[in-house]
Order: sequence, then structure tokens, then C-alpha cells
Amino acid sequence: MTTGMNLEQALLAERKASFFRLRGAYPIPLAGAIWWAFLGIAGYKLHSHLWIFLAFVTSGTLFPLALLLAKLFGIDFMRDRTSIRDMIFPALISMLLFWPIAISAYWSYPQLVPLILAIGMAIQWPVIGWMYGHTALYTTHALVRAITCFVLWNWLPSTRFTLLPMAVSVIYLLTIGAILIASSDRAKAASESALELAR
Repeated sequence: MTTGMNLEQALLAERKASFFRLRGAYPIPLAGAIWWAFLGIAGYKLHSHLWIFLAFVTSGTLFPLALLLAKLFGIDFMRDRTSIRDMIFPALISMLLFWPIAISAYWSYPQLVPLILAIGMAIQWPVIGWMYGHTALYTTHALVRAITCFVLWNWLPSTRFTLLPMAVSVIYLLTIGAILIASSDRAKAASESALELAR
């Protein structure tokens, strides 16, 4: 008979195994880092309205870019068959709920759009962290991103379309580094030992 504790440990073991197998699905944040860097560079060249239009239109390339990077790096997160895979779609849908706010801001106060995009597109990170058994790592990304963007938007307003997107890109790259360290063979061995001790 399976107890609640055994079931909880089995689910955690499955989530962590998925994290190690997929290396934390780092091609997804890598796609984000590339997109935000592109927007940061575009901010030096384009008027804010054009920048926003570009951001809206090209945001649809993020997932295909992540799939391409996943294929290049041999991390096929879309074919991974686990019980937690069903969480991906609801997590992404929750992230899409901020778009009416972003579009409304474009019509009424365009300067607000970079902040809304930067924070809104991080909403799913804590859920994805839970899916991989690394809630703290992924939640830290979302919190650091939200705080950094809030500070830049309020205290360095001239950088809203340049430094703010570049900061998001850098935060992505730092997070990818943390994901790669946390999903290394050494970390995997330590995690498996800890799970064995908990049994």
C-alpha cells in the first residue's frame, strides 16, 4: 500500500529525474535571453511605438526558437513523457493572461509596456520550477527579474527600451548557468543520495 509520504517522494523523484534528464529545459530560457537581447539592441534604433510592435509580433517566435535550440542541443522536452508534463500548457496559458494589460498599456501609456512584458512573461517560472523539483531556483529568477525591472523602470526611465530588456537577457543567462550547475552529473548524484536517505 502506498502512503501519502511515499507518493509525495515518488512524485518528487519523478520531477527531479525530469529536471536532470532535460537539463532543466534550458533551451527555453536561452530563447528568452536571445529575444530580450534582440529587443535591447532594437531599443537603441527604434522609436518606442515601433519597439512595442516588434516585441508583440516577435514574441510568437519564442517557442519555435526554444524548440529549435532544444533540437540543436538534443534536449527534446516536448517528447518527454511524465505525469508532470501536463502542467506545461496551463503554466504557459497563465503567462498569456497579462497580454490584455500590455495591449491596453500600448494604447494608453506605451512606456509601461517593457515592464509589463518583463514581469508578465515570468509569471510561469515558479510553476515550471515546481514541475522540475527546483521551485527555489526558478522562483528566484522571477523575483530577481521583477525587482530588477521595477528598479530600472522607475529610477532609470531613459533605459526602459534598452537596458531593461538587456537586464532581462542577462538574468536569463545567469539562470541558465544556475540550471546547468543544478542539473550536472554531480548535482544529480547528490540529489539521488538525498532521496535515498529520505526513504
